Amino acid sequence: MSEQHPIRRIALVGFGEVGRIFGHDLARQGLELSTYDILLDAPTARPAMLEQARAAAVAPLDTLGAAVGRADLVISAVTASSSRDVARDAARWLRPGQYFLDINSVSPETKRGNARTVEASGADYVEAAVMAPVPPQRLAVPMLLGGRRASVLAAALKAFGMNATAVADEIGTASAIKMCRSIMIKGIEALVVECTFAARRFGAEQAVLASLDKTFPHMGWNAELPDYLVSRVAEHGRRRAAEMREVALTLEEVGIRPIMAAATAERHDALVRQMADAGMPYPAGGKFSWRSLADALAAGGAQPQSGTPETPRPPTLERR
Repeated sequence: MSEQHPIRRIALVGFGEVGRIFGHDLARQGLELSTYDILLDAPTARPAMLEQARAAAVAPLDTLGAAVGRADLVISAVTASSSRDVARDAARWLRPGQYFLDINSVSPETKRGNARTVEASGADYVEAAVMAPVPPQRLAVPMLLGGRRASVLAAALKAFGMNATAVADEIGTASAIKMCRSIMIKGIEALVVECTFAARRFGAEQAVLASLDKTFPHMGWNAELPDYLVSRVAEHGRRRAAEMREVALTLEEVGIRPIMAAATAERHDALVRQMADAGMPYPAGGKFSWRSLADALAAGGAQPQSGTPETPRPPTLERR
């Protein structure tokens, strides 16, 4: 950020998991944080959102315009399907000297469209690709930035303890890196769900996991890895499926038929849908077991007997 426009006030559009973590940690550095989330408009969700904002020392505002208009930096952290709408609506209140940081997991073409919309207001648009799960690393989660002012904003974010690296002056490169990587990461998660659940029903999971451990040693196939990968789908499958549909758009943009990306999205969605149909929401606390989940679903939704699952931490590798 230039000396003329230092970052003192940050608006978070979207106050989900990422927004709450960023808001809490940035507010602790003496920055002025505000947020607008569409759930603030929902009577049933509003009390919880207000309490979460209070706990994070983030000011909840009742309109997008109120949040955007007073900020030096606007961070868009919403669902993939809402990314375009937020860029379009925020542009009504953006002005020269402001930065709009789009951290949503969407295709390069979607980011380029958002950039055109935002930059028509005179504000600077910077795309970000978040390259790992946010909760373990929080502000230190690696982010790749792209755009004309990406290197300037990266330097400003690093001063707040954020792990931001500018990778391109043009919009789309950072998102392409994230989208292509997701083909592998989310694809592995989907494969593990299908592989382990099938092996469990055949009573063959020990032999299958032992074989995988022999083929790919040091990854943890006989330890925490299967629990971790299945837990990512069970807890965040809807969001990850939406991202994989953006991956499919990314592939189509360059003329590649997204066979694997589409299948991965369906597998993530299918597990969450099966859990919902069985009345099994993903709970917090305890120890997660993919075997308990597989057995409960096979039994028609009976609750696992081993206790309440929790999200395991990444065993060894950095993943998102």
